[in-house]
Amino acid sequence: MSTFGTLTLRPLDPFTDAQLIHPWMTHPRSVFWPLWGARLHEVERAYMHVAAEEHHDAFVGLRDGEPAFLVERYDPRHVELADAHEPEPGDVGLRFLVAPGADHVEGFGQAALTTVLEHLFADPRTARVVVATDVADHAAQELHEVAGFVPGCEADGPEGRVLLCFCTRERFDAAVVRRAVAARPALTAGAPV
Repeated sequence: MSTFGTLTLRPLDPFTDAQLIHPWMTHPRSVFWPLWGARLHEVERAYMHVAAEEHHDAFVGLRDGEPAFLVERYDPRHVELADAHEPEPGDVGLRFLVAPGADHVEGFGQAALTTVLEHLFADPRTARVVVATDVADHAAQELHEVAGFVPGCEADGPEGRVLLCFCTRERFDAAVVRRAVAARPALTAGAPV
């Protein structure tokens, strides 16, 4: 359990969860999300399509059992950005959205993303996680960088110009260690060790 409680994932149900996630996607801070501004029926239809896809699925992230973030996992060989980079064996695509208001405590987004990456890397077939963020979404890019992502190339996506970033299992593990070390209290001169 983290300082943010227990963070878990459950499969998204497009029929029962569309009303839950619709306000997340229409919130002004979600402007870079692909479905930003969509109507409720459009969100439901989009996630019905995801549920029917063999290479794409979605999850609701829970904080102590309460919905707090949204996750999409996909095979980058089967999405519109597949031409922008050469997918490698073991690549997994990720879209990640924290619910507005769920991150009122600083660091929640990082804790939630860490939970998601732990989930993805728990599958031994996952070698690298790929994200495509709007080139203007600097907050998401900073969040990804702290988790171990490195920038790759820019590409034209369905909603505009995106930056592809990549995180290997090794880079993620190293980022977790760095954050753990940084979170330790500093030793002061003369303090017992």
